Amino acid sequence: MKRKIFQLFTALLYNSDLVNFTNQTINQNKTKGLCVPGLNCYSCPGAIAACPLGSLQFAITQIPNKLPFYIVGTLLIFGGLFGRLICGFLCPFGLIQELLYKIPTPKIKKNSITRKLSYLKYILLVVFILILPVVLLAPTFCKYICPAGTLEAGIPLVVFGNKFDNIVGKLFNWKIFLLLFIIILAVFIYRGFCKFICPLGAIYSFFNKYSVFGITVNEKRCINCNKCIKVCKMDVKKVNDHECINCGDCINSCPTNAIHWKKIKIRGEKEIEKNKT
Repeated sequence: MKRKIFQLFTALLYNSDLVNFTNQTINQNKTKGLCVPGLNCYSCPGAIAACPLGSLQFAITQIPNKLPFYIVGTLLIFGGLFGRLICGFLCPFGLIQELLYKIPTPKIKKNSITRKLSYLKYILLVVFILILPVVLLAPTFCKYICPAGTLEAGIPLVVFGNKFDNIVGKLFNWKIFLLLFIIILAVFIYRGFCKFICPLGAIYSFFNKYSVFGITVNEKRCINCNKCIKVCKMDVKKVNDHECINCGDCINSCPTNAIHWKKIKIRGEKEIEKNKT
């Protein structure tokens, strides 16, 4: 529940410019030159900052005229500090999926097939974030796939006003269809978009093992019972691997208290060392 409250607070903070929802305008303040850590559409009327995934695609379209130093540096900072902790705590679309998953229906649990499908997001990262923006000179993932943009920007701007009626067409209809598919997916599979599709989660996954904050395992205490893996809804093979979103659900499942938040672990080890001396 504490994590849900934090996720909700983050979503409201990212989209706190509420006036634009009534005015049907897109915030153009200087803060839009900055990025929030999670997936949150730049074009959402209430968004106070940019989405790192959209900013990365736009920056790539500017190559070779301009190198993407800012957004690459931003992703390095976010990833180095938090890794996929951002997915677990700082992504509004992750919260939406978790709430949808609570709808009482038969669920598709993680299995060998979902594990293999989890690598799809890395293919989408290469194709739609790194290659196609250069070829088509357009933010292709945002344009053709991203459900957050459809939900947070497309629908509010079209349904609650008439300033953006010109965007309705085949592409908009495709995005609505894709959004509905991802919503249905989230009802039956825990965070299906995060597991199979999200390139931002793929980027942050490379930092998971080395990030400053997140969860980790005291190998000396671990008895390899795999209770942490069984309780995890993501397709992890071990705690804090590339599929781990650092939600912390596994901590209480450990019979030997081997799983800790990284900083808490460091402080605990220091206390033990002090007591020994």
